[in-house]
Amino acid sequence: MEQHIVTSYDQELKFILRRISEMGGQAERMVEQAVGALIRADWALAQSVVADDVLLDAAQREVDERAIMTIGKRQPMAMDLREIVGAIRISSDLERIGDLGKNIAKRVIAMRDQPLPPQLVRGIEHMSELALEQLKEVLDAYATRDHERAGTIRENDQEIDALYTSIFRELLTYMMEDPRNISPCTHLLFSAKNIERIGDHATNIAETIYYIKTGNQMDAERPKGDSTPTIAMAGRSAGPAR
Repeated sequence: MEQHIVTSYDQELKFILRRISEMGGQAERMVEQAVGALIRADWALAQSVVADDVLLDAAQREVDERAIMTIGKRQPMAMDLREIVGAIRISSDLERIGDLGKNIAKRVIAMRDQPLPPQLVRGIEHMSELALEQLKEVLDAYATRDHERAGTIRENDQEIDALYTSIFRELLTYMMEDPRNISPCTHLLFSAKNIERIGDHATNIAETIYYIKTGNQMDAERPKGDSTPTIAMAGRSAGPAR
């Protein structure tokens, strides 16, 4: 009877972890397709990304329900409990990544028929490549429970932050040079911010992997390379020219 209980618990845990893996793949596809739609001005693809978000939402609810049911039935301890709590955290981050991909797709739809500065679109494409690479790396680290690799991924988030700051500066310059650039550049600015947030959620997942494996939390202070708040404050302090 005891062996049956252990086998049943293993099956429940494997189901949860498999769904997390499926969610990770779907979140990656949504972001890739949303950025692809932005680069190619593909409104049909953008609409498809928006429609697909409900699948990721449903998967997160399923993971949460199964995880809570498993905790209630099995009362796991130590690393087993951390595995399930970690799955709940990671499913939430992956659902948010899907939301951010959907938000980019919505910006593509809103920018229909608006010309976009090619060099800025290329910058956002490069930023998305870094964010997607970070997401792939952290999902691989989760599959192997490699907490040391997770720590490296957390450090690498600074590169995405720094690139976001650079794009932010360029977009502000374009908007100040010509008021006609304000609308498309605003959409691009929000798209870039969504990609930067995807990197943050990948970092959250890295921290959860470390917690699952070690039972400890990483240092609260994250390395950050995003200086846009400082840029914005400097702009406000300068005020209008007299």
